[in-house]
Amino acid sequence: MDVNSRVLEPRGLEKVAKLIDKGVRIPNPLTVDIDEAVDINNISSDGVVIGPGCRIRGRRTVISAGCVLGDEAPMTIQDCQLGTKVKLKGGFAQDAVFLDGANMGSGAHVRGGTILEEQANGAHTVGLKQTILMPFVTLGSLINFCDVLLAGGTSRTNHSEVGSSYIHFNFTPDGDKTTASLFGDVPHGVLLNRHPIFLGGQGGTVGPVATGFGTVVGAGSILRDDVTEDDQLVLSAPPAGRQRPVTPNSYSKLNRIVAHNVTYLGNLSALQAWYCQIRRLFMSRDRLSGLVWQGALDNLVSARNERVKRLSSLIGKVQPTDAGRAQLIENRDAFLSCLEAADSPAPAEVMRLCSAAATSGAEYLDVVQSFDEAAQNQVVEWLGGIVSAQQGRAQKVVDRLSLPF
Repeated sequence: MDVNSRVLEPRGLEKVAKLIDKGVRIPNPLTVDIDEAVDINNISSDGVVIGPGCRIRGRRTVISAGCVLGDEAPMTIQDCQLGTKVKLKGGFAQDAVFLDGANMGSGAHVRGGTILEEQANGAHTVGLKQTILMPFVTLGSLINFCDVLLAGGTSRTNHSEVGSSYIHFNFTPDGDKTTASLFGDVPHGVLLNRHPIFLGGQGGTVGPVATGFGTVVGAGSILRDDVTEDDQLVLSAPPAGRQRPVTPNSYSKLNRIVAHNVTYLGNLSALQAWYCQIRRLFMSRDRLSGLVWQGALDNLVSARNERVKRLSSLIGKVQPTDAGRAQLIENRDAFLSCLEAADSPAPAEVMRLCSAAATSGAEYLDVVQSFDEAAQNQVVEWLGGIVSAQQGRAQKVVDRLSLPF
């Protein structure tokens, strides 16, 4: 075959050439694959670097100023939205959102429903799906951390951390994934003023679990129970050995499972309200940041849909062995409907403060961390009220199933 044949021309070569012409740095352009759906107008020309072997796919892909792809190994992104100065060093990401300064090491495998907020990061070989990491959260290496929201910490030097070789166990022997775990919460977590959470390496969590801020789980521990108080050290003992017949779909802790899922959904509602009313002010300064903001909202919807789908599947397996379970089965559709996003308007003073700050060009992280005590209390009351409203709606529909909120 003639080496000059058009058959040998790399896919997307014309788009690669246009990106180079407008200032994107692509050191080995013939190795970069850009599919026909990608809109190169959604790729900034300011300081963007696309390394050898990278693949860029999807009409919803956004790459903002200062992003670096493939610094350690080829990186594939598909329908992802990247804020400024994001570094994805190698691996695969699809339907994920990375806010300003987020970064992942090589071997990353990041899938739908995932949001890494500002400066959240992971080392090599980290798997994420339906994962929300609030600002500064750090993940070590060789981690599987799906179906989780993790908050806590105040800066890159005082941040929540997950140690290497950590697993969030999110799939049950009955084939259920009603297992999302909440480390910290949204109403306090968005303020970036709480103690960090530490999950020690070579350990794991059996979801669904909830912990307070400042929780420290020792290395090698498997967390199976909630940590309801803040600032607790947990060193889990291995369970006693046993052997007994398996009872499929027994759901002996059904009340707890349902309550944890409703609370998780309430926190998603709170975060959605925060994005719609507060973050929007700081992410609408230019077209690309607006697209990243929309991507985050889309992923919050994806996260909600995933949780509702998993609850629906579980309810379909529950047997009506008591009044509460029978009511849950009978009211299944009404129960699932009440899990739609709860909302309420942000406090007027907080809106005024944030709007003025955003208009003046102030940065989101600086503004949030400068809130005085009154503003902080207003935010906690507002977002906490959204979580409580979600819980109250659910309990009202299944009042015979006592939910331990």
